[in-house]
Amino acid sequence: MTAQDNISPPRALLLKVFLPFAGGYFLSYLYRTANAIISPDLVREFDLGPGDLGLLTSSYFLTFALFQLPLGILLDRYGPRRVNAGLLMLAGAGAALFGLAQSLPALIFARALIGLGVSGCLMSSMKVFTLWFPLNRLATLNGWLLSFGGLGALSASKPAEELLRVANWHSVFLLLALLTFVAAGAIFLAVPERAAQRAPQSLRDSWRSLPLILRNANFWKLGLIVIAGQGVFMSLQSLWIAPWLKDVAGLARAEIGTHLLMAALGMTAGAALWGSVADWLARRGVDTVKVVLGGVGANLLILALLAAGVTRGTLAMMFALTLFGQVQPLVYAILSKEFPLELSGRVISTLNFLVFLSAFAVQWGTGLIINLWPVQAGRYAQAGYATAFGACVALLLVPYALLLLSRRPNPAAD
Repeated sequence: MTAQDNISPPRALLLKVFLPFAGGYFLSYLYRTANAIISPDLVREFDLGPGDLGLLTSSYFLTFALFQLPLGILLDRYGPRRVNAGLLMLAGAGAALFGLAQSLPALIFARALIGLGVSGCLMSSMKVFTLWFPLNRLATLNGWLLSFGGLGALSASKPAEELLRVANWHSVFLLLALLTFVAAGAIFLAVPERAAQRAPQSLRDSWRSLPLILRNANFWKLGLIVIAGQGVFMSLQSLWIAPWLKDVAGLARAEIGTHLLMAALGMTAGAALWGSVADWLARRGVDTVKVVLGGVGANLLILALLAAGVTRGTLAMMFALTLFGQVQPLVYAILSKEFPLELSGRVISTLNFLVFLSAFAVQWGTGLIINLWPVQAGRYAQAGYATAFGACVALLLVPYALLLLSRRPNPAAD
């Protein structure tokens, strides 16, 4: 009997396959957002300007992005078990180096190594689920997996703030390194091996499919709103929202931890909510693109409030920012239907590459803009945040307006 013949996932498979891979994805999101809570320590210890802080934290996204294109080929050729376990060993080494680092270049190198090491956690998990679980359970398992990511972001908020009361950030990262090595070992030793039924795509064939994707007008019309939107979303959530709360809203670390907790809860709720909402509305004739436009419109409003320096109701704003920020990934499912089935994986990996490249550019660029104003009493200037966050609004507003205009009926066609 194959996994596809099962009605529901056996408990043993959930323990042996799902949990090890979900644990890796949990760690990937914890690493992604960890710098938000420790940024004051990094700034103080290494005398970092906003440009330095942006480059340091965004280096995670650069290596993550660059590895997306070869990742699919490696997963097909060597299998998700070996690829993800090997990559997580690199992430563990990166975390250990980060905890021991004594200079900015060492921090950047270690952070980049972490980004490379966790770059396969999501895709390898989805790949291994298709090998071991019934097709009619994949949507549920993928939803559970995304929830583990939300828990990782949640752990980097209030729980991390509490841990930092009794341990310094160096010790925390050394502990994370140990946990990452354990996760890699669990995947390699506990997860059974199962080969894919189709032959792996060659590197040459993979590259040949890219022009077809990049020449598709809908890829850009729909994809740009995700590339810009997720770039802004990840840039703020994983770093810049915490310094904004300190420097503009005037909050202490304990309050910032609570706000990051609300952001993590909003992200987790959004991940679970928007797919169901879109499917429910689609059954009633509402186009999913309209759901995306509505959610991004709300996201733009919240970003504008942050750019304007509004500091009332910040807890609600944090929750809403990440809740509506999670509507953009609906575009992945829409775009998958625009291409032949055999290209769907390449479409997603190409879009993922551009999304994380955008996150790198936006996060670093935000720091460079804030750096144009002098630091006063250990705080970055409010005018710098206003300009940088305003640029984020403009970056998202352009593809939003283009998509909105493209949806309007053409009177000349009547």
